[in-house]
Order: sequence, then C-alpha cells, then structure tokens
Amino acid sequence: MDTYDVVIIGGGPGGYVAAIRAAQLGLSVACIDAFTRDGKPSLGGTCLNIGCIPSKALLDSSEKFEMINHEAAEHGILVEGAKIDLGRMLGRKASVVDKLTGGVAYLFKKNKVRSYHGLGKLLRQDEGQWVVGVEGSESSELRAKNVIVATGSSPRALALAPFGGNIVENSGALEFSAVPQKLGVIGAGVIGVELGSVWRRLGASVTVLEALPGFLMSADPAVAKEALKQFQKQGLDFHFSVGITAVQDDGHKVHVSYQEGGQTVSAEYDKLIVSVGRLPHTAGLGAEAVGLDLDERGFVKIDSHYHTNLPNVYAIGDVVGGAMLAHKAEDEGVAVAEILAGQSGHVNYDVIPWVIYTSPEIAWAGLTEAAAKEKGLTVRSGQFPFSANGRALGHNDTRGFVKVIADAATDRVIGVHMVGPNVSELIAEAVVLMEFGGSAEDLGRIVHAHPTLSEAVKEAAMGVSKMAIHM
Repeated sequence: MDTYDVVIIGGGPGGYVAAIRAAQLGLSVACIDAFTRDGKPSLGGTCLNIGCIPSKALLDSSEKFEMINHEAAEHGILVEGAKIDLGRMLGRKASVVDKLTGGVAYLFKKNKVRSYHGLGKLLRQDEGQWVVGVEGSESSELRAKNVIVATGSSPRALALAPFGGNIVENSGALEFSAVPQKLGVIGAGVIGVELGSVWRRLGASVTVLEALPGFLMSADPAVAKEALKQFQKQGLDFHFSVGITAVQDDGHKVHVSYQEGGQTVSAEYDKLIVSVGRLPHTAGLGAEAVGLDLDERGFVKIDSHYHTNLPNVYAIGDVVGGAMLAHKAEDEGVAVAEILAGQSGHVNYDVIPWVIYTSPEIAWAGLTEAAAKEKGLTVRSGQFPFSANGRALGHNDTRGFVKVIADAATDRVIGVHMVGPNVSELIAEAVVLMEFGGSAEDLGRIVHAHPTLSEAVKEAAMGVSKMAIHM
C-alpha cells in the first residue's frame, strides 16, 4: 500500500491546485479524481470540463457572431450571410477544454503528483494514518498522513423537473446539437444568465423564470438594474416571483406551468435549462461511515483552518459552502497546502471577486452600500459611466459604469461594483487595492494609462471625494 503525506480527493480547481502547491512544498502527494470525459480520465473537475472554461469559450464564440451580425456595420465592416457551424463551434470549445485539462495532467507529472482515476473514499484510520480507497477500473487503497476533501458540488435538480431528455443542467446546455427555437431557463443566477445569453445570441428565443422578486439581489442594486435593462434590451425575457407548478417533457417539447402575478401561465420550450443552485458532492465519500461531520445542508463542516472534526482531514471548495467559485477553491487549496507544510495559509474572504461573463460583464468585490450600512458604517461613493470613457467610445461599447464605495471616516475602499466592457479584468485592480487597505484617494491618484477602460475605475474613485475630472 503506497503512503503519501497528502491524499486529495477531487481533482477540480481546489484539489489540483492543493496538490501542486503541496508538492512544491516538498510533500508527497496523490490526487484521486473520478471525472471522465469522452471515455477518458480528465482532471480539472466541473470547472475545466463542463463549467467555467467551456461556457466562456461558447460565450466568446457567440459574442463574436453577435458582433458580426449587429455591430460590425457601425465600424464600416459589411458582412453578409454570416452563418453558424455549431459543430465546429462546439469542437473549438472541446479543444480549449482538452488543452487545459491536459495541462493539469502535465503539471501533475512535472511536480511529481501521483494521479489515481476513480472514486475516492475515506475507509478507516490505521495507526494514526488514513486509509483511502480508490474505486475505479483498478481499485486500490492508499495510506495518507493527511487527507484533503475537495469533491466539489453538483447541480441542484427540481423535483418537478428531473434532469434528462430535453431538461438539462449546465453541462447539457453546453452540448445542444442544434440551436433551440425556444429555450426556457429556470433560475436567473450566473449560470442561467450566461447560458441563456449564449443561445440567445445564436438565435434562440430565451425566457428566464426566477423565483426571487428581483434580479441579482446580492449585487449592488444599481449594477443589477443596469444589467437587467441591457439584457432585456437584447431580447432576454425575464419573469420574477415565479412559482413552477408543473414540468413535463414529452420527448419533443417541454411543457412548463407556473404561477406569476396570481395567474397560471403555460409555456412550451424546445429545451429547458434548470439552474437553481448547486449542492455539495459527498456521495461515495464515506462520510457517515467514518463520522465526518456534515451540516444540515450536507456541506462538510470545517474550522477557520479548513480542518474537519476528523484528525488530519481537511476540506476546501464547494463542498464546504460559501462562495461557490473556482478561484475561491484554488486559494483555499493553496492555503491548506501551506498549512500542512507548517506555513500560515490564509484566504481573505472579504475581497473575493464575483464575475458574470455576459455582455455587458458584471463584476464586484467587497460590500454593497446596504451591507456596509448594516455593519454600522457611514459610506461615500463615486460612480463613473463608460459613456464618458474614451476607450469605451472607441470600442463602441459604452454600456454601464464603475462604482467605488469607501468608508466615510477613513476613505478606505470597502466595495467596488462594475457593469460594462471587460470589467472581469478591471475588478482585479480593485481587489488588489482592498487587499492592502487602500483608500479611494490612493486609487484616484494612481496614474492610469490613457486611453484605457481602467480610467473609469480611477474616475469613480476620484468621485468619492467629488474630484472626478470628466463628469
């Protein structure tokens, strides 16, 4: 039986990053992962295989098609008869996934991380170490001084709409063989809006049904309002405060009945995407048999150093709850690896960035004004529109704005919220500033290149003290 300093169960962003960092720090490492794509083992978990990466590839392809059909003429570029080769588009997506998942396998070899394909399971303790099972085509047992559980999450299904046939979750929505004429989406969260945007650009009529009374209610209200306005302008049809009462897939169409405004509405779709959150994935882990504590929602319980109730067993990523974001899992993986190596691993959860890769993009980090006031803080804010930014005008995309929120007593930036072009990249500047406790004046007085979209961040920061120049 092979023995390792660390055995990691799960090869997604949290698990594979933890494995590489632990190996860099001189620990012997094995990673167990059960993901299979096209009949072959494929590291990278949901994110690389059927989540973040393939969805962004399709978002980019569909955005280019939209630009050619609806925006190129404004640049003096005339294109006639642009068509979609969906098979080729999906093939490009697959090639992107292949490169990145293959890259993880390469990094494992480079850093001497041993990869096992199969389902990892906590079996028992033996003389102060853990015995971990690998259930696969070649089942085996490993001995581990420490175990990191990084098993991620799975799509949450609706009892009324189980996955299968024309009812799909995120992975199925990335593999449609044809553009659906009418597409229904249950859930107006990140996944629902991103995937709805992909197929709307490619020609589908998209209806989004949301149980909550408003859009992106955890985001800054001004950002959510602007984003919703832009999405509706594009043709996405949103319905809020909706209660689904019946879903039936007859093999050809999906029939959905729902309550809205006291009325019963019946709708028919070619495909239905169900995107109503994710659940911790602990099936087959052996949690109950070894006494691993889970909370009432099924998440693995941990302390502030990612330690579970079991000796030398840690957990990170989606399976422990909190923000279900790949980059949050990655940083937790680094933190745990460093803790096991005797260092002081740490993640600052107050400044984790959130991004929605629609068009326009949405990004934020830190507190909203309402959340700051709930904490008893007095705040000041500055806001700057992309319509007054030279680079945005040159790109012909002036939608949205940047908003900077600062503590009125100290001028320390406590939240930055954006909607507009390339804000997925612009948010990093705000995160760095907040990580180091910077002020709005600091951000406003840093020289930014001209013309760049980042100047909107500078101007919004200057606006906190009413010093914005171009407003």
